Amino acid sequence: MSPNDVLETNAAMTSEEVVQITRETNYGTWRFQKGWTPMHIVDAEGCYITDAKGKKYLDFSSQLMCVNLGHKNQAVVDAIKQQAQELAYVMPGYATTSRAELSKLLLEVLPKGLNKFFFTTSGTDANEAAFKIARMYTGKTKIIARYRSYHGSTSGSIAATGDPRRWAMEPRGKGPGIIFGPEAHCYKCPIKQTYPQCGIACVDYLEHMIRNESDVAAVLVEPIVGTNGVIVPPDEYMPKLRKVCDETGVLLIADEVMTGWGRAGEWFVMNMWGVTPDILTTAKGITSAYVPLGLCATSEKIGDFFQDHYFAHGHTYEAHPLTLGPAVATIHEMKRLKLVDRARELGPFVEGLLQELKAKHKSVGDVRGKGLFWAVDLVKNQITKEPFNTYLDKVSGKPLLVDQIAAKTLADGVIFQAWVSHFVVAPPLIVEKEEIERGIATLDRWLHLADELAD
Repeated sequence: MSPNDVLETNAAMTSEEVVQITRETNYGTWRFQKGWTPMHIVDAEGCYITDAKGKKYLDFSSQLMCVNLGHKNQAVVDAIKQQAQELAYVMPGYATTSRAELSKLLLEVLPKGLNKFFFTTSGTDANEAAFKIARMYTGKTKIIARYRSYHGSTSGSIAATGDPRRWAMEPRGKGPGIIFGPEAHCYKCPIKQTYPQCGIACVDYLEHMIRNESDVAAVLVEPIVGTNGVIVPPDEYMPKLRKVCDETGVLLIADEVMTGWGRAGEWFVMNMWGVTPDILTTAKGITSAYVPLGLCATSEKIGDFFQDHYFAHGHTYEAHPLTLGPAVATIHEMKRLKLVDRARELGPFVEGLLQELKAKHKSVGDVRGKGLFWAVDLVKNQITKEPFNTYLDKVSGKPLLVDQIAAKTLADGVIFQAWVSHFVVAPPLIVEKEEIERGIATLDRWLHLADELAD
């Protein structure tokens, strides 16, 4: 078969064939494979994606909370083309112009004091780097993570993930020295305290763990918990945790893979509390997910340590030029469009609409978030806060109510990210108010399915 014959064969492939081949030869992630029929997407622009039948969908989750700039931003597309033509790849031991340009920009937008960078290809890789750096720097082993968390799918990152996606990898997949503490979830406190009378007892709990474990290198947190519920801690939480880490000589790692890059109305959420972590990891919005890039940024004191100590980490695609050039364009576009300010300013508008939703539907237990990052939590009973489904339901294959509702909104042309018993509201940062109203109105239209099952 000639190259032209191959092109003609591919061009003649029907949408049904595309879906069939994908389903039969690829794994669908975080799911039972039976019944997986992926939608065939052929185009995306702005806040919308388009399927093979020409139907457009409002992307109300920025795909996986990552396409912050919206789809098909021309400046980033052009940067990909330009970088590919200039320098598609060199090994990470070399300096490149895009590497230097991005590093300069990162010094401007990251929390002050984070000035040494290791570039990866994803958020999970960035967290793996953070764990290794923390252990090399401190000479200690244990990482304290939290139960309501997600940090990635590779061996160390999934071991540090609190939710049940790690269960399939245990016990062998659980890396050495990962221990779990409570999250800061005032709506449904895991240690049954009441804010503010508790005095931020969840940090006291972590301090107790540190002081009673012999070998703690770092505490790992999502500043605002992402997929597991967009859980925003009290304002006192992060400063108190920073103080505990300083007093005990433990590093603080902030996983801003999802919350970074303007999503919650700050370049990085740790700025919201005026706290600088020792290590910050991020990905997703750094290129608006147009190309795969992650970042592990460390403090100057950690960087100085490795001047005279061996830095035992690296991989082939570290600081890949084709990922760095588009990141430079992404940051410039975020600045030009003032998207961080835009997310912050739109936050109260979204909150107002979601509070109206809560008042209208007895199945909505809580709405919470910042900027353009919110969760709608569904419950059987607003008093007991019992969810419709649990983590065990998710991994056992039991049908989930949120998935049934999300299927209805999808049919109406709006994509929601649903997880266990809540929805994530996270449209691209370029979203217009009319699109926000449409997205929330579509969810409103189908929440009666939950109301009918609520007490």
